[in-house]
Amino acid sequence: MAILVLLPYFLLGSSLAETFRHVNLPVLMVLALLFVVFNIFYCINRRLFLLLEKEDWPVLVRYLEDQVIGKGKYKSHLVRLLANCYLVLSDSAAVISLENRTAIVKPALVDANTLVFGTARILGKDISGAVRFFSHRKEKVKKEYKDWVGWYYGFALLLNGQYEEAGEEFTLLARESKDSVITGLSSYFLWETLAKILSDKRREYQETSSLAIEKIHKILPEIEDWNRECSRLSTEIHAAAITKYMEETGRWLYKSQIL
Repeated sequence: MAILVLLPYFLLGSSLAETFRHVNLPVLMVLALLFVVFNIFYCINRRLFLLLEKEDWPVLVRYLEDQVIGKGKYKSHLVRLLANCYLVLSDSAAVISLENRTAIVKPALVDANTLVFGTARILGKDISGAVRFFSHRKEKVKKEYKDWVGWYYGFALLLNGQYEEAGEEFTLLARESKDSVITGLSSYFLWETLAKILSDKRREYQETSSLAIEKIHKILPEIEDWNRECSRLSTEIHAAAITKYMEETGRWLYKSQIL
């Protein structure tokens, strides 16, 4: 900011610099305000940032538990971060416990973090619970998460042996989703799993998958494009939980390039 103030005097001279300063004064004030706010935010959350940088998950969990559960700071970013840390430590039971506490204090935060809490049920082998959880929330979530929640609902149905219902969900996503990763995952499970289980639906599922593959190849013509799209999701815990399936789907979608 000092450069913005002083540089005009050297380049424009004092008279023009004075005019320049008055014109840009609102910009400088906004920058100064942002600078102050950022520093206050950093000071308040300094310990959190340091623990995140160190990736010391057990210590970070204890800190977040003290903030969220101990002090009752049920803020969206803290709840989400604590749930993610539990999943990193493979403690699905702790995620469900956090969900139950959050549902009492701020139920809206459960809906806002549907993917995290629902994924915990699947990782914790509570498949029927995951089906109920995603079923109740797939119409409530924000638009940007709706397809992912729908995909996880279909995945939970598949794991629960509800094959026809899973097929309906995956068919809808393979045909209508704008997300190439969700389209690919849905078509993969339709072709490779459900078409083999439900023989009477085989042709329908394979035709749907074929059309989905064509759509994906137009957007992501090379397997490197698919891998890049998947890596973009690597920071999302719900995507990290199904990395194996995304890799399998990539090999299936681009098998002609691999052979």
